[in-house]
Amino acid sequence: MLKFEPITLEDKSIFDKYLGSYNFSTSEYSFTNLIIWRKACDIRYTVYQDALIIKKADFNGNYHFMQPIGYIRQNLKAIVEELVKYKREHNMAYLFEDAENTFLEDLKEIYGSSMDIKEDIDNFDYIYTSEKLISLSGKKLHAKKNHYNYFIKNYAYEAKDFFEPGVKSDIKTAAENWYREKNGGNKYLEYELMGIDEITENMKFLNLKAMAVYVESKIVAFTIGERMNDNTGIIHIEKASSSTRGSYAFVNKTFVENYLSDVKYINREQDLGIPGLRKAKKSYHPVKMGEKYCVDIPDIAVPD
Repeated sequence: MLKFEPITLEDKSIFDKYLGSYNFSTSEYSFTNLIIWRKACDIRYTVYQDALIIKKADFNGNYHFMQPIGYIRQNLKAIVEELVKYKREHNMAYLFEDAENTFLEDLKEIYGSSMDIKEDIDNFDYIYTSEKLISLSGKKLHAKKNHYNYFIKNYAYEAKDFFEPGVKSDIKTAAENWYREKNGGNKYLEYELMGIDEITENMKFLNLKAMAVYVESKIVAFTIGERMNDNTGIIHIEKASSSTRGSYAFVNKTFVENYLSDVKYINREQDLGIPGLRKAKKSYHPVKMGEKYCVDIPDIAVPD
């Protein structure tokens, strides 16, 4: 019987062992992302046949596995069969969610058309080029450039690194104020706030980068991200004042310019099907989407 343990910061070395060599294309497989949402999604893990198995709940409370990390084609079938047994015993809604295309191709070689595959569109990641986020060039981004220009021309602003004096506490206060303003009974925003508090206390340990923006010495925006691999950076958290025109455009452009200009792509994560968030992410015109799939194998013959 598989035994799953809750993920903690102390498990970073285990996750680095498996995720470090995996060229993942979506934000779900970032250790930081898993830490931020570990309580909201009851994220747990085990190691089986030298593969990292992560179990979590989606925001509807449905448990599933992420795709195994570190499997080889020779043992994938045995791993999947063990997970199918666990799914049956625990009445899980899906076998896999957060499945990427490369994993699907390996599954198809074994199970072919017997799989039930569904696009998880609300969880597709938005991926942009760092060059476009920095330059804001072209007709499609003209409105963003206007907002950015308005900000720099009309405000006495300053951008500060996370490790400058006072910035960490200012970010925590800003996150709490944003939560109180936007909460409206959304329990996942409370979990996000808890995640922000945890990662800001462990920035160096998690190899994160962060920046805060001030107008007349008052924080109006902040963002937290990381270098995902040699090709891509992730923006995990971005908050800004809706009453300070251009603050979102400024923090977006400036953070990438100062911290992630040497990677080709920037992953700004998913929209969760929230109309306002979807509109905002589409307005930057992603060059591609980080596709994720829900997968079940209902007809597999697995001994009880």
